[in-house]
Amino acid sequence: MDTEGSNRYNYLSRNVWSGLLFGLGLVAFIDETIFHQLLHWHHFYDKSTTDIGLVSDGLFHAFSWLATIGGLFLFADLRRRNGLWLKRWWGGVLFGTGTFQLYDGTVQHKLMGLHQIRYVDNVYIYDWIWNIIAALMLITGIILIIQTKKRKDD
Repeated sequence: MDTEGSNRYNYLSRNVWSGLLFGLGLVAFIDETIFHQLLHWHHFYDKSTTDIGLVSDGLFHAFSWLATIGGLFLFADLRRRNGLWLKRWWGGVLFGTGTFQLYDGTVQHKLMGLHQIRYVDNVYIYDWIWNIIAALMLITGIILIIQTKKRKDD
């Protein structure tokens, strides 16, 4: 039995869920802060007035903080129970960030048309970069989660 995180095999899914929630909240916060507020590239919902776009950004921001705080509460609980497995947690973080970004880039940008990354003629360059980064984060997260699954001899 390992001395660091002796309960980590008892909390495999909680490590992933904590990281996933934190990752969702983190990437949503970064997206909203950089692309919505600082660069003014888009709002969460761009099919109406600027005022509606700002309200949608506020709701999006609230979601990001709820997910982040939820993930951090689970993180603190894992530490308290001596069940934190940082490698698995980071796998959850990358899984969450990649999932959110890929969903945003495919479903919200293309299928639903809620907004684009940026309103320019060659938006597909931005789409490819956005979705490739998302896929890399998602794949890396999955690899880390698989590497830390419960062993057969445990």
